[in-house]
Amino acid sequence: LGETPAMRHLRAMIARVARSMAPVAILGESGSGKELVARAIHDASARRALPFVAVNCGAIPETLMEAEFFGYRKGAFTGADRDRDGFFHAAAGGTLFLDEVAELPLAMQVKLLRAIQERRVRKVGATTEEPVDVRILSATHQDLSKLVAAGRFRQDLYYRLNVIELHVPSLRERADDIPLLAEAILARLAARGSEARATLSAAAIYTLKRHPFPGNVRELENVLERAVALAGGGELQPLDLMLPQAEVDLLLEPDSDPQEDANATQSAAAGEEPGYEMSEGVPSDLPAYLDALERQAIRAALLKTRHNRTAAAQLLGITFRQLRYRMQRLGLK
Repeated sequence: LGETPAMRHLRAMIARVARSMAPVAILGESGSGKELVARAIHDASARRALPFVAVNCGAIPETLMEAEFFGYRKGAFTGADRDRDGFFHAAAGGTLFLDEVAELPLAMQVKLLRAIQERRVRKVGATTEEPVDVRILSATHQDLSKLVAAGRFRQDLYYRLNVIELHVPSLRERADDIPLLAEAILARLAARGSEARATLSAAAIYTLKRHPFPGNVRELENVLERAVALAGGGELQPLDLMLPQAEVDLLLEPDSDPQEDANATQSAAAGEEPGYEMSEGVPSDLPAYLDALERQAIRAALLKTRHNRTAAAQLLGITFRQLRYRMQRLGLK
């Protein structure tokens, strides 16, 4: 989901690689949507009507890995009371998606390489191999070439998996998609019926677009779900998002320049307080100048919080009593 150039390019690449049966390595940061890309490739391919099996390679104990991937025969080990198919069998005719493939231990990498090369697997406890027909897609947030150089990932498996490489852009690389993504997430939350429908104010969207989102789309979903749960619907404001930048952004208009806002605040403060003069940028009366700046900051905070003094105090980083005292001292109502 997205209309930025990076996402349009990714969609075009998905359409191209879907027509091929070559293995695809999907690279991107955690939470960027690599599994969604894998599903999109499968859904656009000739295998769309057949299974799509996603496997988190980092979530399987090493002792169970071979049995999980290739299956096992009855009696192969204690507790194997019946034959069981593995992931390769479950994905027969379709797509096997290996998520976090860099987490595979070296011993399993050897067995996986053979299965991919030969298109055959041997169940644990079996004496013969069985043919399998699956398309392999893999994903990782790590740099596999560096792992190969460090001896932690087999070079031959790397080349087998990395026939086609796709890069999923981080949310930072496509910040202009955030409003569209946020709208879809809020609609999904409302459709679940557990939360009231919420919207985002222009200031909240501005705050989201300035946040770096190290957790990418997954983090955006978390932020919005928390905000909706705590705010109870309605129009979400920057403070509802509980992001580090939210309090600063409340003092700025969306799409404004922070330096221009700071200059405007100082100019306004200087213009309304004739108790001092400026000489080459230096005030003649420092206390009067500081009072003017403080008065302007309090007015801006009250304006942004619709004159909610509790919220304004929180925004300014002071207590309610401190705000009340300062307003009285500065003659603010």
